[in-house]
Amino acid sequence: MEFSRRDTLGLGLGAVALTMLPMPVVAAADDRIAEFTGGADMADSGLTLTAPEIAENGNTVPIEVSAPGATAILVLATGNPEPGVATFNFGPLAAVRAASTRIRLAGTQDVVAVAKMADGSFAKASATVKVTIGGCGG
Repeated sequence: MEFSRRDTLGLGLGAVALTMLPMPVVAAADDRIAEFTGGADMADSGLTLTAPEIAENGNTVPIEVSAPGATAILVLATGNPEPGVATFNFGPLAAVRAASTRIRLAGTQDVVAVAKMADGSFAKASATVKVTIGGCGG
């Protein structure tokens, strides 16, 4: 098969475009965190994120978040096409400020949780999950 200059240029531009794709996904996760926190600083303690180190199937990855005193917890999967996974809101009469669910992961990536505390502060926790079979189109 012979390629013209135009075909070669098109293939080269396509390859460059593919290398740029992961960057907007990470930027989207950072934008969601900034929107949730309003740009405030986040502590590294006060929030517990439990996720498996290795998930054999990205379609059902169990996670659990817990933050005593939280009013809301945002969960993100930074490598998914749409990073927002869930937002859990807790009312003033909530006995336990924890939630568990199963999420889909496109591949090996970081799962990030950010909690808004009752005093207006924020806490962040993250875990890297290695996925052996992709769930979101993988």
